[in-house]
Parts: sequence; structure tokens; C-alpha cells
Amino acid sequence: MSDSISLIPIEENGQHLSPVLPSHIKNYLIDIDGTICDDIPNEEPWRMVTAEVYPDALITLNKWFDEGHIITFFTSRTEDHREVTEEWLKKHGFKYQGLLMGKPRGGNYHWIDNHMVRATRYEGKFTDLVVKEVTIQVFEK
Repeated sequence: MSDSISLIPIEENGQHLSPVLPSHIKNYLIDIDGTICDDIPNEEPWRMVTAEVYPDALITLNKWFDEGHIITFFTSRTEDHREVTEEWLKKHGFKYQGLLMGKPRGGNYHWIDNHMVRATRYEGKFTDLVVKEVTIQVFEK
């Protein structure tokens, strides 16, 4: 990561705050199965080796990486699947900074965070993101 990302802001009282990326850098969390390749369930790990890559995902994610964005894969695969997953990502040429295993399974995700979170549902075509107006659920003030 670049130096501008690793800076930790400090409050007046001397306590550290969580880092905040510059506004032009996005922190992408990308699912693997069914998003960048065939949807392979954890119960059939032998298929992970031969999963077909989605070419548009490879092109788009590597472009985002080259633009300086943070790419972290966040998958429901378990730690037992880390090695095969890393080998598959390397074999297909995915560029990324991190790999988080053990995402809860089942969908219907509600991410609650003190930082801005934007979620985009993959629906079969991987492209650059576009701006659309939508309705969201938020905490009442």
C-alpha cells in the first residue's frame, strides 16, 4: 500500500483514529464464487481448482488494482481452502492485496460499520461501476 494509505490520523487528545483512504481510492471487498468465477460450494472443494474465471471480472479488477484501488477478496471459503484459492487466483493473474476467508454463508448481508459502506450486487456482468439512485435501510437518528 502507498504511504498515503498507511497514515493513521490522531485526535487532539493523542489517541489514534481508524485510517481513512483518500476519496479517490476505493477499498473493494470482492466475493469469489459466483462473482469472479463459477459458483463452487465449500462442500465440493475439488472443483475450486478448475473453476472457470469470468474474464470481465479479471480485466476490471486488475484495472482497478492498477489504478491504485485496494482489492481484497472476501469469500465464504474456509481456511482449509486458502491454498487452493491463492493458487487459483495466481494462476489466473488476479492482482490483489488481501484474502479474507470465512465470510458467513447464505446471503442477505447487512454490513454495519462506522465507515461509509457501498454494496453492489453482482448480477452476471462485471463492469466499471455506474451511479444509480436506490432506496437503502439506515439507522434512524
